[in-house]
This record gives sequence, C-alpha cells and structure tokens, in this order.
Amino acid sequence: MGGARDAGWVAAGLVLGAGACFCIYLLTRGPRRGGRRLRPSRSAEDLTNGSYDDVLTTEQLQKLLYLLESTEDPVITEKALVTLGNNAAFSANQAIIRELGGIPIVGNKINNPNYSIKEKALNALNNLSVNVENQIKIKIYINQVCEDVFSGPLNSAVQLAGLRLLTNMTVTNDHQHMLNSYISDFFQVLLTGNGNTKVQVLKLLVNLSENPAMTKGLLSAQVDSSFLSLYDGHVAKEILLRVLTLFHNINNCLKMDGQLATQAPFPKGSLFFLLYGEECAQKMKALAYHHDVEVKEKVVTVIPKF
Repeated sequence: MGGARDAGWVAAGLVLGAGACFCIYLLTRGPRRGGRRLRPSRSAEDLTNGSYDDVLTTEQLQKLLYLLESTEDPVITEKALVTLGNNAAFSANQAIIRELGGIPIVGNKINNPNYSIKEKALNALNNLSVNVENQIKIKIYINQVCEDVFSGPLNSAVQLAGLRLLTNMTVTNDHQHMLNSYISDFFQVLLTGNGNTKVQVLKLLVNLSENPAMTKGLLSAQVDSSFLSLYDGHVAKEILLRVLTLFHNINNCLKMDGQLATQAPFPKGSLFFLLYGEECAQKMKALAYHHDVEVKEKVVTVIPKF
C-alpha cells in the first residue's frame, strides 16, 4: 500500500485532530456571543485580543503574521499564535497562511525557549498540517519536533503537541521515512508515558504500521520487554485496541510483501522477538476470551498469523 493515500481520505482523517485542538480553545473561551463573523480592519495587536474564534480576513492574517514575526513580547507572541492557530483550523485559511509565507514564521517559534510559546507554535503547525500542500513546508521541522518530544518533560503539553503534529504528518506515507531513526525512542515514550501520551504515540505508530516500507524499521526497533504488558486484558480499551491494530497492520504488511515473519533476520531485543515470541502468543490466546467484543474481534485478526 506504498505511496500517498487518497487525498480526500487524508483531509478527512487529519481534520479530526485539528478540529479537536480548535474545540479545546473554544471551550476555554466559554459561550460565544453570536455566530462566527469576519472582523473589520483593526490594528495588528488588536487582532490578538477579544474573541479568538473569529475568522480573520487575508489582510488581518497578514497583519497578524507581521506582528508575530516582529514582536519580542512573549505575551503578544503567545496570543498571536493562539489566534493564528485557531484560524488555521479553517481549510481556506490553511492555504492563505501558506501563501502569505506564514509557515516558516510559525515554525521558527518552536525554537523559542518559552515552553508555552513552543506549545502554541506546535498547535498552530498541527492545524496547518491538515493541508497536504502545507506538509511539504512543515516537513523541515520534523527532526526538531522529534528531538523536542524526546528531550522535553514527559507527558508535558509540549510533548503532546509535538506528538499530535507528527501524527498528522504521518497520515500519508510521504514523510514517514523521516521518523525511521526515532522508532525505538517512540516506543520508549510509549512505555514511560501516561495514558494520554500512550494513546498519542500509538496513533503515530499505527500510522507507520500501515506502510509496508516502514515494517522493517518497526520490527527492528529495540523495545523493552515491558511492551508486552500492553497486551494484558486489564489495559484500557483505547490502548489495547491500538496495540492490537499495530500488530494486525504489521502482519498484513508482511503478508503483502510475501514475507514470513519467522524467516526475517531481526536483532535480539527487537519488536520482532516480542511480537512473534511465545509470551505474546499466550497473551493473544488469553485476549481471545476478553469481555469486550471489539477486543475479541481484533484479536481474531491477529491469532491466525501464529
């Protein structure tokens, strides 16, 4: 299934993440006064005040980008990023912001030592990444975002924002290869993070597992044996279903490539040895009797591969 996936499907999948981020902002603002509206012309700093959920015109977006590029005030920078990020949740503005040269202006802010500014910049890039053309410009930040995810505080807002952006950037196969050298690190974050972090890392890994070109990198990754604890029956359903989907996708990719997992040369301590070992086989058999119907149905798609 190599190559870019259907563009329509991509947009539908990606917009969920952007919409969720946008809705969080709306909820924190409380009830809106009236419907969405276009603002009249205002000064650049005025655009960062008031109702952040208003839709800005092209002229106002240009003013906002100029302000974001020129100010050194952290408060104004953060407000500008929030406003810009909310406007980037609308598909028309995603293209406009790109055409105005806004992506590098926002992207440069992820270098900011202020963690709140870094988070808001990542959130804005996340919404902008819903647009496939924008991803071409955003991909230059992938390595830095990965480094921030692994070096920053575990379970922090910055780490989650970075993971959300990387998840959006891996919905298609186009840029997944850029994460090859980080796969073991993602598994480490998966195993040490809290529930929210685990879910977000698994969303990313599931994206990678759908691409046969990434199968070898996934199975070669050095993964701690505690990974198998995620296949226990008491694990939260949203996590358990995703680790089962990860396994199911890897099996499918091996089948599509005409490979037998048992014949593939992978190093000891790798994901391959965990997934295709006796301990995991026993866990799959136990999960076949899980109380949840969805879990049992997903297990059935994995067990025949043993």
